[in-house]
Amino acid sequence: MIVESVEGPVPCPSCRATARWHGVQVLLDDDSLRWDTETACPACGSGTAGCGRDLPTGMRERMLTEHGRTVLRLGASAHGPAVMRVLRERLGVGLTEIRALVEQVAAGEYGGTLPETELLARKLRAAGVDAVAVREAHF
Repeated sequence: MIVESVEGPVPCPSCRATARWHGVQVLLDDDSLRWDTETACPACGSGTAGCGRDLPTGMRERMLTEHGRTVLRLGASAHGPAVMRVLRERLGVGLTEIRALVEQVAAGEYGGTLPETELLARKLRAAGVDAVAVREAHF
């Protein structure tokens, strides 16, 4: 299981006081992605929780800002057809977009959150492609 989390203050949805927010994205052992969030307000006592599969944009951007991007690196033995097949299947891109995406991956320029990128690396390794998720330096 791979976990990436973020937290911080947010306005309480009930009373607008400062509440505590915590969010996580998890890559589960069955190779599925999941996110969970919790908000707790010490002023009014209200709390909320949410979960799902597709990471909300605001939460994804917050994770990338706080932790930096994780990039997908391919080994020298990576073969184009296997890479194309996995990326098309996992990312849902069409034939017109796949070549540019494969070039981006080959150049080490494609990335996302740690759980997202590790999932792609696992799928590529299962297809016989030498792939690894590498966290970029983040200062």
